[in-house]
Parts: sequence; C-alpha cells; structure tokens
Amino acid sequence: MTEMEMQPRSQLEADEEGAGRRPIFATARHPVTLKFEDVVYKIEVKADGSRKGEKTILKGVSGAVLPGEMLAMMGPSGSGKTTLLTALAGRLARPGRRLSGSITYNGRPFSNQLRRNMGFVSQDDILYPHLTVSETLLYTALLRLPRTLSRTEKAAQAEQVMVELGLLGCCNSMIGGSLVRGISGGERKRVSIGQELLINPSLLFLDEPTSGLDSTIAGRIVTTIADLARGGRTVVMTIHQPSSRIFYMFHKILLLSDGHTLYFGKGSDAMNYFASIGYAPAVAMNPADFLLDLANGLAPDETLQSQEALKETLSSAYSHRLHNQIVEELREVGGEFKESELHKTRNEWSTTWWEQFSVLLQRGMKERKHQAFSGFQVAQIIIVAFLGGFMWYGSRGHVQDQMGLLYFILGFWSFYPVFEALFTFPQERTMLTKERVSGMYRLSSYFTARMVGDLPMELILPIVFLTITYWLGGLKHSLWSFLITLSIMLLQVLIAQGLGFALGALVMDLKASTTLASVILLSFMLAGGYYVQHVPPFIAWIKYISYIYYTFKIQISAQYSSGDTYECSGGQRCPVESVPAIAVVGFSHQSLAIAALFIMFIFFRVVAYVALIRVGRIKSGNSSCIH
Repeated sequence: MTEMEMQPRSQLEADEEGAGRRPIFATARHPVTLKFEDVVYKIEVKADGSRKGEKTILKGVSGAVLPGEMLAMMGPSGSGKTTLLTALAGRLARPGRRLSGSITYNGRPFSNQLRRNMGFVSQDDILYPHLTVSETLLYTALLRLPRTLSRTEKAAQAEQVMVELGLLGCCNSMIGGSLVRGISGGERKRVSIGQELLINPSLLFLDEPTSGLDSTIAGRIVTTIADLARGGRTVVMTIHQPSSRIFYMFHKILLLSDGHTLYFGKGSDAMNYFASIGYAPAVAMNPADFLLDLANGLAPDETLQSQEALKETLSSAYSHRLHNQIVEELREVGGEFKESELHKTRNEWSTTWWEQFSVLLQRGMKERKHQAFSGFQVAQIIIVAFLGGFMWYGSRGHVQDQMGLLYFILGFWSFYPVFEALFTFPQERTMLTKERVSGMYRLSSYFTARMVGDLPMELILPIVFLTITYWLGGLKHSLWSFLITLSIMLLQVLIAQGLGFALGALVMDLKASTTLASVILLSFMLAGGYYVQHVPPFIAWIKYISYIYYTFKIQISAQYSSGDTYECSGGQRCPVESVPAIAVVGFSHQSLAIAALFIMFIFFRVVAYVALIRVGRIKSGNSSCIH
C-alpha cells in the first residue's frame, strides 16, 4: 500500500455513520484556558495623507473560554468579531494600530511555541490550486507534524483527517481555483480545516467556517469541530448567521455590535437574558437570527426605538447586568496555574531545515510545472525562436546583422524572466504569510527551495530557444562558441529572474513593480552598447550596473576575437573593432564582466530574501498586559 492509498468507499460510509462517532484525536495534549479582559483596539484614520484621528474597533471586550468549550462570536459585518479573533490568535500586532487589554493562555502571554500548537482557519481558503486534496494534506503533515513521526505515520495521520472530514471521495481531485476546475466550496473548506486538525491543536480559531456552505455541510463541519472541543480543546470561531441546530451546539456566545459587547454567556441562556431586559421575538424564530437583528439595531415589532438607541440600550444593559459578573468569573478562572508543558516546550521547529527544503521543493515543483510548461508558454517560446532564426537566416558574415541577433536574444531573455518572476512573491504572499505565521518552516528553507525548484523550469526553455535561433540565425558555427553563448545566456536569465524576484518582494504591488521593472530594463537596454554609442558622461555610469552590457560584451567575444575582419564597403576587409557596437564594449576585461554578472546573480537574490523577511513577520504583541 502506498503512503496515500485510500480506503474503499464502503469504509468511508462506515466511518460516517451516526453523529456520535469518536473523533480521531481523543484528547488535547496541552489544554488551554483562554482569557481576554477589556480588549481595546484602535486604528489611525487618515484622510488626504494627513492624520484625522483614531477609530476604536474593539471597545473593552471581555470573556473566557475553557478547554472543552466552543465559543461563537456573532455580530453584523463591521462589528469587530474578526478583529477580536485575530487578536486572540496573536496576529494583530501591526504598525499604526494599537491593541490594549489583557489576553492570556493558561495565565501566560502569547508565545511562538503556542502558535505552533494552535490552529487558525481563515475565511478565505488559501490553498494551492494544482495540488490534489491528498497531496495538500500530506505536505502539510510532513511540514507541521513532529520529526519523531516517520513519513508513513504522517501520511497515515493525513488519511485519518480525510476520513474524519469525509474527503476520501475527492482525495485525488485537484483543489482548483478561479482558473482551474476543482473540488466544491464545501470540500475546500474542509481541506482548510483538515490542515489545522493535523497538528491536533490545543487551541483552534476559525473565521466564518460555514461561510458559503449549505446547511447540511455547515452542520457537519460544526459537528466535527464540536467533537474536537469535547476532546479538551479550546475552540473560538466567528459565525455570521448559523442555523438553530448549529446555534445550540455552541457552549458560549459573544454578541458584538460596533465593537461593544451585547452579550457573553451560555448559548442556551441568551434568549432568556434578552427576554429579561424586555426583548423577546414576537414569533418563533431562529435564535441566531433574533440576536443578529438586535445587533443590527432592529427591535422586535412592539418596540419603537431607533437603531442607535437600541444598540445603546443593549450595551448599557450588558454593562450593568453582565460585565461585573463576567469580571468575577475571569478572576476565578485566573487562579493558580501549574507551569504549562506547552510553555515549557523548547522553541524548536517541528522538522529539520533539510526536511523542510525537500518537502517545499517537491511541493513547489508539482504546483508550478503546470504553469512553467503550459502549452501556451512552450508554443510562445518556440514560435519566437523560429521567427528570430528565420529573420536572421543567412546573416553569417554580416556583422551588423549578427549584432542585432545577439541583442534580440539578449533583450528577449531579459524581459521574459523578469516579468515571469515579478509575479511570484506577490501571488504567494498570502500563502507564505499563512504558513510562516503557523510556524511551518523557516524562511530560508522556503526561499532556497523556491530558487532551486525554478532552475530546471527556467532553464529548459532558454536552451530550446537558443538551440533553434543560434544555428538558424547564422551565428558562428562552432560548438565552443555556442556553449559559451548558451552559458552566458543562462546566467543572464538567472540574473533577470533574480531582479524580478527582488522587485516583486520589495514592492509587492503588481502595477507598481511592473512599471518599475519596465523602467529599469529599458535603462539597462539603452546602456547596453548597441543602440547608443555616444552616451553623455553624466549618465554613462548606468552601463556599469547593467547586466545586459556585460552579457553583450561576452556574447561578442564568443563570436569574434580581436584582429578578426569582415567584408565592408568596396569589398575591403575591415577590423571588427570598427563596428560601432563592438567598439563600445570591446574585447578587454572579460573576467571582470563575468565576475560582475555573478555578483549581480547573488545580489538580487539577497535583496529578495531580505525583502521577504517582513512578509509573515508577526510580532508577539499579546501579553498579560498589552499597552
């Protein structure tokens, strides 16, 4: 049996029988009690580039969730529930924003080790579209599960998660995306949840896990999450408008409106509480719908109040009736905690650097091979190669024409790799941030795997291109000259790719980075020595930072040598140094040109790596007293 060989369908059906099936993870390894008290979150609001003031998103929110409990945070859009969820998960510390209050985990502040034992499912499913369901979960297991488990054990755990979430039927289907047909939205959501369940999290956060799903699938997902909570896990989720069946699964409800708390307590007590302050539904209805109406400022039919007045009344009622009670409960919860094994665990990675590199390399090549070798791109390269070859067919001996062919090849393989690489990090930023914040791997292992994985995909097409164009275009019929031209062109391709990586990582805005890349490449092209021979001294320095200039210099040296002649006007033989383009670049200092190219190859990648450090960097701003 292979590592990811699936159980037969009959086994899946047997696993799904009954709502009370035993969860795959019986108990939590490190139960976590989550407390938050008087959490306030403010942001700076600016207009026309000048500071306008501050806006308060969260206005003193308090509560606690114990192991084995599931808290649902409800409220209309803009109420602050997602902001609070993000703050509780330790992901809200950003420049220009201020978070204050107390957030503790077993009485301790947030830690990086806690992050690696925490699951966070965002509202948007961030997945690689060309990987299958089984591949997605397998690679996650290989990266996140501890090194004490073998690859086979990790694969078995990934299969168990698929059984629990009912994903065996689509295990070999692609995830898909906007341009790739794949699994359904409900299955995508279950895959996202499955990625977090793999680590058997002690603390699980979910942002709108039922968004866009029908009631049956939503009920199944919440039931699975409730099973996890019963195993001693602490579960916190935001949910917009659950069905009544789902509503009564929650142990606690936190109702927010405009950053204010309207209710915090048992879900089963919510309707009685609002009835006690004079707000009860006129007809039988879903409790979640009724609470959401109140949070939106919509009173029952017999109550004549404006929306703002109703919100103020409900907030005031909470302050007088529930707030002090909750504060007392928090003090009781905040008793003496034993030193948590979770916090005592050493802050080390689940897997070694080499394991991370190997898995990321394999995953990256599987995901990107569909793009790198798509029929459209291969056809594009081959068509341009033959077009260039036939345009310069028979140009052998015509120096000026051959200079034009060399510069055409150089120009094409300057622009093409830059714009291919330019989109890499902006497109992967969301995925990189998600996985880095979860502590899946080191940035260095990701970056190295990305660079190495791109080599075969980035170099095969240039080799095919030059093989066609070089011989058809009438360049020097020498294997040695061809190999030199090919080698320097491949180095130039890697330098251009590095420039694209650096610009994409630095700017992270596709429109701005594309414009910047165009300006830089055009400057390098003009300074390359082919178009302009008499450059004013104040701008001539550009050629010394242009990899196109150095590449063109070595390409010419591969075709001609000092002392070679060509047939010029009147049937005379003229030295090749008299050709303007050759006169500008010359035959000297070739070693320095090669050294400059290697320096640029390293420099652009170092710049890209340093720029990427800020991506996914989340400071542990949550502490027992956040100021």
